[in-house]
Amino acid sequence: MFRGASNITLDSKNRITIPTKYREALFADYEGKMICTVDIQNPCLLLYPLPEWEEIELKLSRLSSMNAAERTLQQVLLGNATECDLDKSGRLLLNGVLRQHANLDKNIMLIGQFNKFEIWNEQAWSKQMQDGIALIQADDFELPERLQDFSL
Repeated sequence: MFRGASNITLDSKNRITIPTKYREALFADYEGKMICTVDIQNPCLLLYPLPEWEEIELKLSRLSSMNAAERTLQQVLLGNATECDLDKSGRLLLNGVLRQHANLDKNIMLIGQFNKFEIWNEQAWSKQMQDGIALIQADDFELPERLQDFSL
């Protein structure tokens, strides 16, 4: 399980370095094989260990290519899916299309999200967090029914 937020940088060769705390598991459990694609709801990237991504691919394969919405989802997610193998130093290359989607520059946030990571532009992540907290604290914020019994 991946959790937490890490400040990382994009180097001059368009690589990011995965923090040490995740590397051992990524090499031991997944041989450093990762898949990166665009997030369809936010201006960020999704980085999956290969076996986790293969589960997503299986779900996508069950969608109909004759249904416009389902085909579009397949095209966007699969069309942008890029293999990213970690090198021995824990670095991986992010291609130009992916970097452009997430508006990535030198300062990046790597966010653990259970079975995957999100990769954000640092300023966009900060705004996302500020907006999320403001929304939750708003007087008119109502928890969806499935969160009514959620407790921290």
